[in-house]
Amino acid sequence: MNERTAEKLTILADAAKYDVSCSSSGSKRKNTVDGLGNATGMGICHTYTQDGRCVSLLKILLTNHCIFDCAYCVSRRSNDVKRAAFTVEEVVDITLNFYRRNYIEGLFLSSGIFKSADYTMERLVRIARTLRNEHKFNGYIHLKAIPGASDDLIHEAGLYADRLSVNLEMPSEVSLKKVAPEKNYAEVYKPMIFLKSSITGYREEKRSLMKTPNFAPAGQSTQMVIGASPESDKDILSLASTLYRDQQLKRVYYSGYVPISNDSRLPTLAAPPLRRENRLYQADWLMRFYGFRADEIVDEDNPNLDPDLDPKLAYALRNPALFPVDVNAAPYEMILRIPGVGVKSARKIVDARRFRPLRREHLQKIGVVWKRAQYFLLSADRDFRQLGFDPSAIRQQVLYTGARTGRHATDNGQLALFG
Repeated sequence: MNERTAEKLTILADAAKYDVSCSSSGSKRKNTVDGLGNATGMGICHTYTQDGRCVSLLKILLTNHCIFDCAYCVSRRSNDVKRAAFTVEEVVDITLNFYRRNYIEGLFLSSGIFKSADYTMERLVRIARTLRNEHKFNGYIHLKAIPGASDDLIHEAGLYADRLSVNLEMPSEVSLKKVAPEKNYAEVYKPMIFLKSSITGYREEKRSLMKTPNFAPAGQSTQMVIGASPESDKDILSLASTLYRDQQLKRVYYSGYVPISNDSRLPTLAAPPLRRENRLYQADWLMRFYGFRADEIVDEDNPNLDPDLDPKLAYALRNPALFPVDVNAAPYEMILRIPGVGVKSARKIVDARRFRPLRREHLQKIGVVWKRAQYFLLSADRDFRQLGFDPSAIRQQVLYTGARTGRHATDNGQLALFG
């Protein structure tokens, strides 16, 4: 790598760090005899697949030149930063060389918009096409679908990329117009709707025609910036729920706003709202894997997530009529709602109770986080109905336990995200 290319890499890798919609889950693209790489192996961005494997991706922008002046974006037109742009050949060469040196397993490629959406999208597509067709690269590729680009280019991108993402950025159109007046929701939703239709169509065709090519096999995702606008967590999670249902997104990513501007349209923050970001990811996990609705996690009386408790525990404490749950009789869906019980543990409970009444020792062996779950369940050896269910006392005990161990109340392994 020559000195100029190395300088570009430094600039454009740093600019790409603000885009968090980076994941390599959901693709099963395999290598061929004469090819290079695959999207199924273990893992310069570290990300995690849905089954927990760590994968390294080259995460860069094609360019940080941009015709837009979005207040929240470090690459905005008016920002005084050093600009750079890769050529198509440079991105291809870097990706292949980094892969051969075992630095990466795939590519996450985004870009500022220079000249026009089509001009930018065409170059993103050309990079993916060159990697796939000329170099037989079968590693993971995630491309940005640029709002305003033609359907033909978005379609071609889906034939080469494993995942495509279109970032909404702001949780409402009102907020988007305030900080990015040149953008609108209609233009953002257009490629999202097109991708949903195309992904569905290709999957249905593949059922009858085995040689149907893959089209964005890892689906599509989006990102929302959190803390740069006044929307509540209820607004954000309601929008995410709608996107999962209507657009069939694989992931919604939440990016705590990093104060990078003195623009009066943005709030003054001392630091990114990382705890809020984490709580939103936990709530999102509950919607995707635990069967929770957004209005069960946040509602009119509680429009924002509790910063001190994970959403599952907060839900349990707000609904004392539903707890404690009898693990030897309750349906699977209700067992999933017990704090400290994950998806795998809930399935094991339902399977194991067919053979014997489950006691505390059995639940602990199954993997239940007892120090949290004990307040919310009935087992064969303990009946907590006799002790009463006091949400205030349980909350204080949980917070005290977290403080005593020197960790936040819910930053304890499984419970932090999966319990």
